[in-house]
Parts: sequence; structure tokens; C-alpha cells
Amino acid sequence: MNDIFLVVENIAKTYLAAERRIEVLKDVNLTLPKGNSVGILGVSGTGKSTLLHILGTLENPSGGQIHFEGTDIFSLSSDKKAAFRNRTIGFVFQFHYLLPEFSALENVMMPALIARENKEKARNRAKELLERVEVGHRLEHKPGELSGGEQQRVSIARALMMAPDLLLADEPTGNLDPKTASKIHDLILSLNETEGLTMIIVTHNPDLASRMDRTYTLIDGKLKAKGDGEGFKF
Repeated sequence: MNDIFLVVENIAKTYLAAERRIEVLKDVNLTLPKGNSVGILGVSGTGKSTLLHILGTLENPSGGQIHFEGTDIFSLSSDKKAAFRNRTIGFVFQFHYLLPEFSALENVMMPALIARENKEKARNRAKELLERVEVGHRLEHKPGELSGGEQQRVSIARALMMAPDLLLADEPTGNLDPKTASKIHDLILSLNETEGLTMIIVTHNPDLASRMDRTYTLIDGKLKAKGDGEGFKF
């Protein structure tokens, strides 16, 4: 059995709107070994992105706990939580969120520069990552000069810049045509296989989700594992 990397316990998220309580997530539980991949399906508005934001510590839950390798992440101070997030978690979103005024190389370097790492080392690693995602020939091009698929490849390279332990992807190919999307799917899955990267992917695409080690559907605020209606346990 692989080492347990992530334990999600009874996560809930409630919003107040017009004096109404809206329960988006209810009692979400998940146990994820290191190096495993999870696909999460669900229709729009079910809370998939909210769950991913909570898993990535971008948003606080209303209840419950999340432990990364035994550490209760929401017990940390804001500064320590931000440092943990920058070091441990890589994000890929449906929209690439690349900075338009910077080149592909500069965009990929950005997380390391924010962490005040050595600029030359950051440049070398960014080049290596862009080569790995097959856009090494576009280093000096700005996002507006790249195709949609190239933009997403650059965003994946940026997500890997700090050598994260966990990759979180939110509809990573939602804006791409089927052929380009398939290539990005293959790229993401290859990272799981070659790098041992733990990943959670939120998607509307059942084919992509089915290629993960485990597949869930978010229904009525809870994760349901494919086939048995319950979250898997180890």
C-alpha cells in the first residue's frame, strides 16, 4: 500500500445568500495515497471547484479537516499556509491565467521568483519544464502569441515549477478542441506515471475521469465513488 498523502474528513462548505444558508459541500471524505490520481465528475454548480479550492487551501471550509501527511493544514497561520501551498501544490485551471506581458519562460519562472529562489536556477528549470511539455520552441513567446493548447501546456509547466507533491486541475481542457484536449490529457497522465505526481482532476469529461486511479461524482454535496455510491477507503 502506498503511503497516505491526503486525508479529507467531513469537509463542509456553507454560504449565506439573501438570508438563506446554501450548503455546497456536506460531509466530504477522501483518503488519497501518494502517487494516486482521482477524477471528480459532476454537473455545473455542484461545488466541484469549491472543493478543489478548499483542497488547495485557497478557500477555508465551514467545517471538517484536511491533513497533508499528518499536518492539519487549516491549523497553520496564513503565512505558513501560503508557503505550504506554494511549495506543495500545483494548480491548473480551465483558463490558463498566464500573465500577458511576460513570455512563456517568464510565466513559468514566476512561482520560483516569488519564492525568491535563484534566478538562473529558476530559468534553467523553467526551460526544462517547457521542453518536457513540448513547447520549448516557444520560450520567448507571450501568451497572446500561443495557441490554446500551447497556453495550457505553459500553465502546466508553471504548476510544476516548484516540484509540487500534489497537482490540482479544474477543467484543464474545458476550453480546448477535442484533439488538443486529448493531447493535454495524455500529458497530465504521463506526469502521474513518470513523476509519481499525486493529482486530483475536476472535469466534465468522463473519459478523462475514467483514466484516473479512482473516479468520484459530486452529488448533493458528497463524493460518491463510481459503482458503489460510497467513498473508497484503504
